Order: sequence, then C-alpha cells, then structure tokens
Amino acid sequence: MRSILESIQHELWEIFDHLHHHPEISWEEVNTTEFLKQQLVKEGYRVQTFSDCTGVVGEIGSGPLTVALRADMDALWQEVDGVWKANHSCGHDAHMTMALGVVKLLNHLSYRPPGKLKILFQPAEETGTGALKMMEKGVVDDVDFLYGVHLRPIQELRSGYAAPAILHGAAQIIDGEIKGVAAHAARPHLGVNAIEVGSALVQELSKIHIDPQVPASIKMTRFHAGGKSANIIPEHADFTLDLRAQTNETMEQLVEHLHHVVKGIEMIYGAEISLEQSVRIVAANVHPEAQKLMEKAIVAAIGQEKCAPPVVTSGGEDFHFYSVMKPALKTTMLGLGCDLAPGLHHPHMTFRRDDLLTGVEILARTVMETFRVAQAKGENDVEHFAANN
Repeated sequence: MRSILESIQHELWEIFDHLHHHPEISWEEVNTTEFLKQQLVKEGYRVQTFSDCTGVVGEIGSGPLTVALRADMDALWQEVDGVWKANHSCGHDAHMTMALGVVKLLNHLSYRPPGKLKILFQPAEETGTGALKMMEKGVVDDVDFLYGVHLRPIQELRSGYAAPAILHGAAQIIDGEIKGVAAHAARPHLGVNAIEVGSALVQELSKIHIDPQVPASIKMTRFHAGGKSANIIPEHADFTLDLRAQTNETMEQLVEHLHHVVKGIEMIYGAEISLEQSVRIVAANVHPEAQKLMEKAIVAAIGQEKCAPPVVTSGGEDFHFYSVMKPALKTTMLGLGCDLAPGLHHPHMTFRRDDLLTGVEILARTVMETFRVAQAKGENDVEHFAANN
C-alpha cells in the first residue's frame, strides 16, 4: 500500500497546492466545490452537489452498509502579513487532500467496497453550521459509519503518531447587549452605567463554579460602550462571551449559570441584558466500535507504539453534530501528528506534508477494515441462522 501511495504522491501534492493556494471562506467554497466534484467524477464516483449551498458528496458501490469519510472545505478569514485574506491555517486543505487520496488509493488497489462508500466534503466548519446543513440535506441518512480527520498541533501529537479519536469540547459564542440609562457624568445617580453593568457581569462570571473534574470556562472576549463624548454615562454596550466545556452536559450547566447571573445583575442595576447565541458546537460523541476499527488501522499502518491514546482538546469541531443529531451513527475522527506549528489558526501554520501519506493510508485501511468486519459479521450471522433453523 505504501509503494502505491508513493507512486501517487506527486498527484496528491498537486491537489494540496491547488487547494492551499485557492482558499475560500465558509459558504463561499464555490470553486473548491467544483474542483472536488471534477476530481470525484474523474475517479468514477457518483456526485451530488446542492443548488443553495456549497459542498459535494461522492459515492461508489451499493449495499446494506454505508461507510463515509468527511473532510471540511473552508478557510479562515484572517490577517496575514498585514493583509486580510482567506487562509488555510486550520488544515482543511490537508483534510481534503487526504480524502481524495483515499479515493485514488482505493482505485489504484482496484478495491470495490462490498457496500456503499461516500466521500463528504463539508462546507462551513469554521462557522459551526456546515454539518447541520449537510444533515438537513440528508447526506448521512443512509450512513452507518462516519470517519473524519484533523491535523493535530505539535503540542498534542508529534509527527509519526496518530490517535483513533479526538475528544473535542463543546463551545458556544454568545453575543450580548446591555441597555442602561444615559446621564451626565457629573450626575451618575441619574443613570445606569452600561460599563459598570458589564464590569459586574465579568466579575460574576468568574464566580461560576462547575465540577473541577470537567474542564470548563466562560469569559468575556469583546466589550464596547460609549462614544466620543467622555462626559456622558453610556446607556448602551455590546459584548461577546466565549463558553467552553469538555462535555455537552457541562455546557448546559454553564449556560444555565450564565442566565442566573444575568437575571441577578439586571435586578441589582435596573438594566436590561439580552443574549443571543451566534455559534454552537457540541462536544465529541465517539463510538467505541468506530474508534476500535480506526485504532486497528493505525496499528497496521504505523505500529502499536505509534498509536496514541485519544486526544483530549478544548477546541471545537462541528463534525460531532453528526453523531449527536443521529445517535445511531458510529463516528470517530483521526488525530494525525505532523509537527504542526506554531498552532492551528496561526497565519503561518506549517506541518510535515509527508505525514499526509500516513493519514491517507490509515483512513483507507479504516474504510476497508470496516467493510471487512461488517461483511464477516453478516456471514457469521447467516451461518448461525442456518445452523439453528
């Protein structure tokens, strides 16, 4: 398998270079969708695109079992050397390359799945809305196993190592607005200072205590109040809160505490505070069977000593909406070590490109092993039925 990978390496690097140098942000991945569609058609896949959104799904084969591989497509919008631009600094260009690499590798192996294999290129992961849109389109309705992949920063996994699961945390971004009462700065007793209300909110949020065994945090990341006149007590402020929790249950507790704090501050200050959720990401819901199959693939590809335990990270990923919204779906996400530095979302993020070949091999082996085990189980079920009837 490795020799075949090396024979198509040049083609994969061309794909990566194209995707890396043509980044598109969430819901604007139009050219990326077309490029991926052409690649899938070239490899003999049936292709589905959508009239009202970006994203593309390829499938091949048929049968009672459907295995799917998902890769995210969108780039970030960030400042790079003083210029704001779309930039692939989260590895999505690598994820798409690996997914296409699996397609090409399986074709070079003349592998035909004893069931249906789907390749899902999902838009808008960075906004936390792409997975939900794909579910709305029904692209995983027939899927039994769904696998993902994400490059890991060097702080989590070194090059040459891989993990059979990534335990992402839950995340929420909540925008808020404070409405107080304006007054002359010389007569503060006649007003309700939105800045003081915001300060109280920051202080009270720091007093929220959740089970210390489960990582969680809530903090204000943006606050704006007042105008050009310095002698006016501001009546209005807007702010943003960032909430993180390692489990979905803990996130629910954080949100509940937040609303209690807001109600208390409103009563104390006589202000109005409104909250609106802008981003929501659920925590990982890894299926043990999917994780075990991927672990077996990692060991086959790089050895037991290079198979790391599941990576626990505070970062979020909308991949996990698939299993939370469809509990019967068996999912896990490959964590690929590649000496990624200085970190994800850094404008000059780099990684060892050769490790993508390892990722392709692991994912391909995972797909093949999933079909093999399911087929063997089905045959055993038939034999068992025949022996007892």
